[in-house]
Amino acid sequence: MRSTIRKAKRIVIKVGTSTLAHKTGMLNIRRVEQLIKVISDLKNSGKEIVFVTSGAIGVGVGKLGLSKKPTDMPTKQACAAIGQGELMYIYDKYFTEYNHNVAQVLLTRDIIESEKRKENVINTFQRLLELSVIPIVNENDTVSVDEIEFGDNDTLSAIVGDLVDADLLIILSDIDGLYDADPHKNKDAKLIHEVKEINDYIIGLAGGEGSALGTGGMQTKIHAAQYCFESKIPMAILNGSNPNNLYDLLEGKPIGTVFYCDNK
Repeated sequence: MRSTIRKAKRIVIKVGTSTLAHKTGMLNIRRVEQLIKVISDLKNSGKEIVFVTSGAIGVGVGKLGLSKKPTDMPTKQACAAIGQGELMYIYDKYFTEYNHNVAQVLLTRDIIESEKRKENVINTFQRLLELSVIPIVNENDTVSVDEIEFGDNDTLSAIVGDLVDADLLIILSDIDGLYDADPHKNKDAKLIHEVKEINDYIIGLAGGEGSALGTGGMQTKIHAAQYCFESKIPMAILNGSNPNNLYDLLEGKPIGTVFYCDNK
């Protein structure tokens, strides 16, 4: 399976809020610069990259100077509108330095559930990749409500992987991968490098929610893995604090947790 990962050409990379931002909600500029540099290098090597980003609400919270993530929908959506603009400004600025063009793609669940609109999304992704553009995808949090939201960007990234017929989904998080116990509470917890079946045991290891600024956690990542299993897309969870981990994974080194599936 690690050899399959080495051969992956079309890769969806999802980055979480905890990777992008400091605990204050403000962007972690050094890490974002490193991540974009690595992704640009992977693109230069011939990989096709689709970048799914979280962080719009969290960055909006930081830019507004709020003490914590809001709980009411209007303020959440206002933060998303502010943060999404900030994110795209940063991404465009840094990717341009490496001569790569980016495109913003904002999605809601109702678009994917309509066959005609879904076809249009697939065609747009395909054309962007043919034009050597990096699509930058996020949920359209500014207009999303319960009825049309994906709920978390781990699930969104798995859906995007299916839409673009990806060879691999990589989820960057604030943890090295899936452990056999909570590593924050148990110093003897061991990293599980390979998962070939998502059973009750694996689901039980998922634990609770993620960071204060984000919406995900290991539960949403396991849900994304289940979706990838159905779509026959390999998925990996990596620690995003060091973007160079992407190199190690794609070179076949035993890093992170890889979820296997039958080859397409």
